[in-house]
Amino acid sequence: MSNLSTAIIGCGVIGRTHVEAVLQLADRLTLTALVDVSTERAEELADVVEESTGARPGVYATVQELVASDAPQLVVVATPSGLHVEQAVVALEAGAHVLIEKPLDVDLVRARRLADAAAAAAARGQVCSVISQHRFDPSSQIVHAAIADGGFGRVTSGVATVPWWRSQDYYDSGDWRGTWALDGGGALMNQGVHTVDLLLWFLGRPVTVSAEIALLAHEGVEVEDTAVATLTFDSGALAVLHATTAGYPGLSVRLQVLGSDGSAVIDGDALQYIHLRKDADAAAGAYGGGGNQADRYSVEPPAGVDATQFSFGHVRQYFDLLDAIDEGREPLLTVEQALLALAAVRAVYVSAVLGRKVRIDDVIAGEYDDLVLEVPSIEVPAV
Repeated sequence: MSNLSTAIIGCGVIGRTHVEAVLQLADRLTLTALVDVSTERAEELADVVEESTGARPGVYATVQELVASDAPQLVVVATPSGLHVEQAVVALEAGAHVLIEKPLDVDLVRARRLADAAAAAAARGQVCSVISQHRFDPSSQIVHAAIADGGFGRVTSGVATVPWWRSQDYYDSGDWRGTWALDGGGALMNQGVHTVDLLLWFLGRPVTVSAEIALLAHEGVEVEDTAVATLTFDSGALAVLHATTAGYPGLSVRLQVLGSDGSAVIDGDALQYIHLRKDADAAAGAYGGGGNQADRYSVEPPAGVDATQFSFGHVRQYFDLLDAIDEGREPLLTVEQALLALAAVRAVYVSAVLGRKVRIDDVIAGEYDDLVLEVPSIEVPAV
């Protein structure tokens, strides 16, 4: 359980979240470097770190400069999505453990390259994981464990919605936002990928996707602000997926999982409802009634972790990463699993562009790698 020198690539909003998480784990991680194409932005964040810890991290413009100078033991990639793989591969080849902010990347060709690099690094004892912090929410852990233990019986369906709002100013705030090249998509890829990952974690491997996407409330954006899809899974389960950044003022993310022996509702990351037949001591009540067993589960944060911080979920994932390093095991979220979530999102876009159902395995195999993605135009009939 050594203390690992840590570098964070990307000093924007999400990079600052990782700084908060690393500083909460000072007994295991030491922030030694910040990397950003804007060295001014990196220097400003270095000032914040120095004021908090008394030690100033080094500042670099590129990951190449970082590893050439003094390769850290852990590199965190928190840059625009389309840059993730290139930077992560450099860090892996320099011998570092790597943690990548979601999504894995926006391009499956690059993602497959990272999967190969991560496999080679694992053989050398390195760990590579991708942020999906909501797998570590107590609510998600409870539901997944109940499914794995058979408490839901046969999982039959799921309903997932990400009903958020992002202003026009949000998309105008960065040249990369709302682009296929660097954002990789809109409401589903950027905001909804966490929920996609949870849906797959609960329901299993997806088989087919049928989808529609649209740009309805924003301008000057290449990607969608609204997406809807239906998915089938190899277990036979069915799911409905919805994501939007055009739902003012924005509501909480909601995920329902239903089975032959139990159901659960996660709303705003909290376990709002769960009922398992095997644990019922009376006849099941209606949703929100006497059948709710949610109060039987503890959702306390780990000792020493400030649960009021936005980085709380990230801290939980850092714990898993560090345990994986110490124990020589895979992290809970592997590159292969992140690649599957990326393929599911890509399949939504492919299905919407082609106007037909798409097989996930065909997307993973590269059948649609050359397909140019665009939001289909919608003709609104005159009233």
